[in-house]
Amino acid sequence: MDILQITGIGLIGVILVISLKAQKPEISLLIALCTGIIIIITISSKLAAVFTLLGKYANMAGLDEIYIPLLIKAVGIAYITEFGSSICKDAGESSVASKIELAGKVIIAVLTVPIITSLIELIISILH
Repeated sequence: MDILQITGIGLIGVILVISLKAQKPEISLLIALCTGIIIIITISSKLAAVFTLLGKYANMAGLDEIYIPLLIKAVGIAYITEFGSSICKDAGESSVASKIELAGKVIIAVLTVPIITSLIELIISILH
């Protein structure tokens, strides 16, 4: 049932954006931004449940406690990057959108260095 609410919010936002874009483009951009924020807030409780479940299974599997928060941060950065990039593209600023996407990729790469290092160490230990 949540998807019906989210779709309804999205459709209402799009209708408002389309109807106001010609007369007030700056307001239509704000409406698009607010619509996206409302949708993210609506799904945030679902995401929290997923992250809690991932943490539970990571503890059961005996994974190092550092990995799950890093993965959750990486996913969060990816979603935020996509949201910001989409808003910029909607505003006609594709060059800014591409810079946001690049920054998101670099931040995720830097954030996941401990995971990559651990994987490399594991592979080396298996090979020797």
